[in-house]
Amino acid sequence: MKAFLYSLLAGTALFMGCAKDNVEPPSSTLTGRIVYQDQVLGLRSNGSTDLGNQTTMLELWQRGYQLFTKIPVFVNQDGTFQAKLFDGNYKLVRSRGNGPWVDNTDSIDVQVRGNTVIDVPVTPYFTVTDAAFQRSGNTLTATCRVNRIVAGKDIDRVVLLISRTQFVDDSNALERTEKNAAAVNLSQVQNLSVTIPSSITGSVFARIGVKAAGVGQYVYSPVQKF
Repeated sequence: MKAFLYSLLAGTALFMGCAKDNVEPPSSTLTGRIVYQDQVLGLRSNGSTDLGNQTTMLELWQRGYQLFTKIPVFVNQDGTFQAKLFDGNYKLVRSRGNGPWVDNTDSIDVQVRGNTVIDVPVTPYFTVTDAAFQRSGNTLTATCRVNRIVAGKDIDRVVLLISRTQFVDDSNALERTEKNAAAVNLSQVQNLSVTIPSSITGSVFARIGVKAAGVGQYVYSPVQKF
């Protein structure tokens, strides 16, 4: 009898294990952009985890299941994101303190059916526009305009960053130059320059970032190759 019970239990466990292994993985794709006034924002690379820096992240939640936990969605440096999901209804949350924008606790209803595309609106404290670059030998110069979006919010700094790879941000930079708040006049065009190390003989990648005071992340211009 004991042998029969052990065999029955073993068979049940094997069946449950096979059933679990046979669950189909999610096949629908949710893609989107982080936007302000329909313009995508440049953000920190989703590979930036050193120096205690936090990757920009959204959260998806889905009710109706025993385990009600967040699904993290990491945002790329060009402001886009993608997640593989099961079809269903989700709540998208802009994580508090997890981006260079005003916190917004309102969730966004997302209905995933096959391939689904959405824009996630945010209100950044500042933006960078009209970014232009010029390389002459080992010197890279850049100009841009910095725009205050949230009245009364102080600026912290403007930076020009270069990298040997296409991933460029405050924790992925070969060289950098910056202007602190006292040196930034928002009514004027910002001018910055950085020296490319003489050991670099090939191309470099660059972009400009602006950070609000008391905020952990920058908003960036698009990455450019030189």
